[in-house]
Amino acid sequence: MEHADVAVIGGGQSGLAAAHALRERGLEPVVLEASERAAGSWPRYYDSLTLFSPAQCSSLPGMPFGGAPDRYPHRDEVVAYLLRYAARLDADIRTRTRIHEVRSDGDGFTLSVEGGGQLSVPAVVAASGTFGRPCRPPLPGLEDFTGVVLHAADYRAPESFAGQRVVVVGAGNSAVQIAAELAVHARVTLAARHPVRFARQLTLGRDLHWWLKRTGIDTLPVGRFLRTPPAQLVIDDGRYRSAVAAGTPDRRPLFTGIDAAKVTWADGSTEEVDTIVLATGYRPDLGYLAPLGALDQGGHPLHREGASTVHPGLAYVGLEWQRSLSSNSLRGVGRDANRVARRLAAHLRRH
Repeated sequence: MEHADVAVIGGGQSGLAAAHALRERGLEPVVLEASERAAGSWPRYYDSLTLFSPAQCSSLPGMPFGGAPDRYPHRDEVVAYLLRYAARLDADIRTRTRIHEVRSDGDGFTLSVEGGGQLSVPAVVAASGTFGRPCRPPLPGLEDFTGVVLHAADYRAPESFAGQRVVVVGAGNSAVQIAAELAVHARVTLAARHPVRFARQLTLGRDLHWWLKRTGIDTLPVGRFLRTPPAQLVIDDGRYRSAVAAGTPDRRPLFTGIDAAKVTWADGSTEEVDTIVLATGYRPDLGYLAPLGALDQGGHPLHREGASTVHPGLAYVGLEWQRSLSSNSLRGVGRDANRVARRLAAHLRRH
């Protein structure tokens, strides 16, 4: 059986930040990435996606994003940045390596790789993100819908929906952006239980993230006090608010039922719908930790600011609100990775 200092599960932004922090403390991590590139889920996001934060606020530790600092990088720029970062990291990064399960092995862990192979380590960082576990909430009548249902994780571009009647479920950034670009090609409704809440991208000429950093809100350690994450604000330069106000897409409360292809709205009216897009978020993709008893009944990790409360050698990086608002973002994941690496290095010295 192969041995290593630390296994980092996931080779996207969180795993790369964790590997950097661990190497800074003299450890030799093995980064295990399920996909073919060390770029996490970024290559699989929808085609038009851009960062919500400008380039100058979107770097991992040790390497600036580069280019014009005030621009909002496209998905493919982020992929290229992460690949450059991985190449400069000088770490053992193994792609096409999906972990089947992690089991306790005395003071450490044994990782089983899908397709065969095992790795023994005294410490594990779970940094596999959420993209592999889309949230599909039980919506009224959805199981009876005879049209097409897809999650935002499966959405790429709007052209194939031309002429359709589409309902996008959600009220966050992805829901609004997908609905707005679909509305150029199709008749689209944005449906959710709660109203859309917009946040101005620029205030007094400064990006929202500049203000979040300046005021300290971005790093405020309130994550452990939140039972459920706050409703997501839609970061907007004015385009999306205007589109919703113009009815492209139109905004309605969530449908109350579905009969075959017919959707029933809150006012009692019905109409046929071709496609429902669920922009309903994701949940931590951590099923491989189930043998450890490290997850609650909903599959969420039992932790305190990224440190497992079940196993001292287990930690997390990249969880939503792990410690602060920016915990699962390019701009903030490095701070959490440093804290986790410091704890794990101390744990390994003691053992």
